[in-house]
Amino acid sequence: MELLKNIFFNTDKLVQNTTVKISYTGKFFENGSEETHIHYGFGDGWEGLSDVEMEKTELGFQCEIELLGDYTTLNLCFKNENGEWDNNDGQNYVFAVESPCLDLTVTDNSYSLDRPNRLRKTYIWNKKIKLAVYKILHFIPKLISGNYKRKIENQ
Repeated sequence: MELLKNIFFNTDKLVQNTTVKISYTGKFFENGSEETHIHYGFGDGWEGLSDVEMEKTELGFQCEIELLGDYTTLNLCFKNENGEWDNNDGQNYVFAVESPCLDLTVTDNSYSLDRPNRLRKTYIWNKKIKLAVYKILHFIPKLISGNYKRKIENQ
């Protein structure tokens, strides 16, 4: 996913409490810098401020960061080995961070397996009923046609 020119993420959207891989192909990569650090924080006040050295690859400088907390924005800027900054001309790189989608999460505990024994008993009764129906369906045609053997008691 490309959100800005020269900054790529390995995901379609940034989601709270996940890990994201960032690739940077900006001016430091284009100018041949050997070392680049990502300086990032969350929210308007840059909370949880961190500095991480990025790995230089053929695709640009890359690193993984964790999007911790309930923050709605991720702020980034980059610094090379010469102390030069790429901070989007003083505006920093700011990306929206979404809260996780909980639409498919079950919060009602009435369907939990708090009594697994009950499930087992239901399964056993289901098997018994199927076996009884099977035997009845095979015995009735034999009974009607008279084609069944009775055990004759030895006298």
